[in-house]
Amino acid sequence: MILQESNLDSLKFDAAGLITTVVQHAHSGEVLMVAWMNRDALALTLQRQRLVFWSRSRQQLWEKGETSGNTLTLVSLTADCDHDTLLARALPAGPVCHTGSATCFGEAGSGVGFLANLQHIIARRASESPESSYTARLLAAGTQRMAQKVGEEGVELALAATTDDRNKIIDEAADLLYHTLVLLRAKGLDLEDVTARLAERHQRSNNSSAGERKL
Repeated sequence: MILQESNLDSLKFDAAGLITTVVQHAHSGEVLMVAWMNRDALALTLQRQRLVFWSRSRQQLWEKGETSGNTLTLVSLTADCDHDTLLARALPAGPVCHTGSATCFGEAGSGVGFLANLQHIIARRASESPESSYTARLLAAGTQRMAQKVGEEGVELALAATTDDRNKIIDEAADLLYHTLVLLRAKGLDLEDVTARLAERHQRSNNSSAGERKL
């Protein structure tokens, strides 16, 4: 159930008036932290579109990042099937954990979710001097150069696929994904735009009664 101010009465708060809230990165799907909300925190979260929690130790409301600047911008807030746990999909402005880690469960691993972290690294490089990194130089070189690199890496991956060299295929696929993310950044797009289009195609495919499915 997608939460709005009009349907908060359906939630099941515990005896202390709290509800467990799992915070998930809106792009990577990685779990960032677990906290608690009361009704006031929920209302403020929906109003501000930034995550606000109830501190059980300090017995007060607190907005994530109110002192550090590492806020969590709300993307969606849903309740589970029992209406006693919330899932907050959010975009972090910086490290989520007070220890400085990206999540309260340690640094991001090397799974698919790392693509979202790589995307954030590329975004940071965009504001840096071209001399500081290959990514910054590539972004400064312009769309034509980036498109050329994507084309080159695509061909190299296709050639690698004709071999039995597993490591070569992985290396070329990694190069293609990286250069594609750089190109997307330069054009004002990101992984969320691409995954949304894939989901849209999947939905259309499922709803189609005839013709070959795209996914």
